[in-house]
Amino acid sequence: MKTEQVDVLVIGAGPAGSIASSLLHKQGFNVKMLEKEKFPRFVIGESLLPRVMDHLEEAGLLDAVKKENFQEKFGAKFVRGDEICDFNFGEQFSNGWKLTLQVPRAQFDQVLAETVKAKGVSVEFETAVTAISFDGTDSTTTVVDKAGKEKQIKARFIVDASGYGRVIPRMFNLDKPSNFESRKTHFTHFKDKLRPEGVDGNRITVIVHEQRTWIWIIPFSNGNTSVGYVADPEFYSGYPADPSERMRALIDADENTRERFANAEMVLPPRSIEGYAISTKQLHGEGFVLCGNATEFLDPVFSSGVTFAMESGNKAAKLVGDFLNNKNVNWDKDYTEYMMQGINTFRSYVLGWYDGTLHDIFFSKFTNPEIKRQICSVLAGYVWDMENPFVKKHDQVLQTLSKVIKIENTI
Repeated sequence: MKTEQVDVLVIGAGPAGSIASSLLHKQGFNVKMLEKEKFPRFVIGESLLPRVMDHLEEAGLLDAVKKENFQEKFGAKFVRGDEICDFNFGEQFSNGWKLTLQVPRAQFDQVLAETVKAKGVSVEFETAVTAISFDGTDSTTTVVDKAGKEKQIKARFIVDASGYGRVIPRMFNLDKPSNFESRKTHFTHFKDKLRPEGVDGNRITVIVHEQRTWIWIIPFSNGNTSVGYVADPEFYSGYPADPSERMRALIDADENTRERFANAEMVLPPRSIEGYAISTKQLHGEGFVLCGNATEFLDPVFSSGVTFAMESGNKAAKLVGDFLNNKNVNWDKDYTEYMMQGINTFRSYVLGWYDGTLHDIFFSKFTNPEIKRQICSVLAGYVWDMENPFVKKHDQVLQTLSKVIKIENTI
C-alpha cells in the first residue's frame, strides 16, 4: 500500500479546514487536506458574521472571496408581528469588522479550498478516511479515493475539521449528546423576483413565527434567496410530508413570506435537517485537535457555525505550529477553554432566544444605545471580547436585563 508523509493532515475542506491548512502552510509545514465529498457541494450556514472577515484576511483568503461579489451584510433585522429590531454592525461595541457576507456555501467553500490548493497545499477531494492509528503523537491514516484505491498517510499531527462527518469523534467514541433540545429545519432556495428594493432586500431577516419557531430569509447576490423554518420537530406534523408541498405550505403560513415567495421558483430541492445539535467529550488529544462542527454545533439562529469553524481553525493552526516547533502548548487552557468561552456565550443567547428572554429584549421599548452596541458585538461574532459585559457575564446579564425591562413595562 502506498504511503505518504506529511507534517499535518487536515480532514475536511470546509471553512475550518481551509483556514487551518492555509495558516499551517504559511508557517512552512507540509500540509495535506482531505475531503470526502466532491466540491461544489451544498451545505447550510449561509449568513456569515463579521468576525470571519478577520480570519479570511489573516489566512490570505479574503481577496479571492471578494472577487466572487457575494452579498454584503451590514447587520440583521428581527421581526415579530409588526415589531422590528435592527442591528447595524457599524454600531457595535467591539473593534471589529462592520460588514460580512451572505454566501451560497457550495460556491464559498469551493473558493476557499481551491485558493488553499493554489497556495501550494495538497488537496484531495472524494477521499474518505477509513482508519486512524496513533503511535505517540505520530499517526497513520488509511484513506480510500473514489476509484477504490487505498493508501496511508503518516502525519505528525491531525486537524479534524470534518464537520458533520466527525471522523475522529466517531472513530474514537468521543461523541456526546448536546444538552439542547432537538430541532428541525426545512429550507430551500427561491428565485427572488419580488425582492424589496434597498437594504430590506439585501440583509438577513429573522422572523418570529411562534416563540419557538422562526424563519430565516437570506438574500444572495445571484438573485436567489435562502428561506428556512426552524422549529421543534412536532411543529411540522401539521404540514404535508412531501418536501415541496411542505415548503409551499410553510411559506403560506406566515405573512412575511407569503406574498414574496408564494409563487417563486425553487432552485434547490427542499430538504430537512433534524437533531443537528451535537457535542464532544474532548476537543483535543495526543496527536489531534478537533475544529468546526467536529467539535460542537449549537443552532443556526445567530449564524455562529462558520464563525466557530474559522475561529477554531485559526486557533488550532497556531497551536499545532507551536507544538510542532517544540514550544510549550497548554491545550486545555489555550484551546479548549478559549473555544468554550465563545461557544458558551452563544449558548446563552440561543437559550435566551428559545425561552423568550431575547424576544423581551429585542422587541421592548427599552432604549439604551450602549447596551444595544454590546449585544450587537455578540451578534457580530466577537464573543471573545472580555471587555464587553454581554460577553463576560453572558450567563446572567441577559436574564437581568429581561427582568429590568419587564419591571419598567409595568410602571
